[in-house]
Amino acid sequence: MKAIIQRVLSCKLEVQDELISQVEKGLVVFLGIQKIDTKKDADALCEKIINLRIFEDESQKMNLSLKDILGEIMVVSNFTICANTKRGRRPSFEDAQLPETARELYEYFCKKMSEIYTSQKIKQGQFGSNMKITVVNDGPVNIIIESVDGKIN
Repeated sequence: MKAIIQRVLSCKLEVQDELISQVEKGLVVFLGIQKIDTKKDADALCEKIINLRIFEDESQKMNLSLKDILGEIMVVSNFTICANTKRGRRPSFEDAQLPETARELYEYFCKKMSEIYTSQKIKQGQFGSNMKITVVNDGPVNIIIESVDGKIN
């Protein structure tokens, strides 16, 4: 399971020109689910993301977690993170999980986030939809995290 997390000041997500979800200061998590992924991977990623100290303290040091600042999270499914670009010019998505199973793991991931953090602060994109996402990056700070067999790589 792969995640690209972005530290943001705000994020707005629309589907067909309709506002679906929005967050203020916190994180946007673009989540890619691969065929090899399990609930153990979702558990490991959730714990890591919630506790990752990437927000600035009073000394402008990255020393605070999402919990410390009471930030919000937008979780967006994104199968393109699973792209394999080793050969040719067109990415292969053969490692991406099939949509039905990916949806189950995406929902599990969001539920797990809500269990270990304040559920009102967890927002979701719309799985499988063409989403328009407006993000105001903070920094910018972008971090890639991957879990394999329940362990963070």
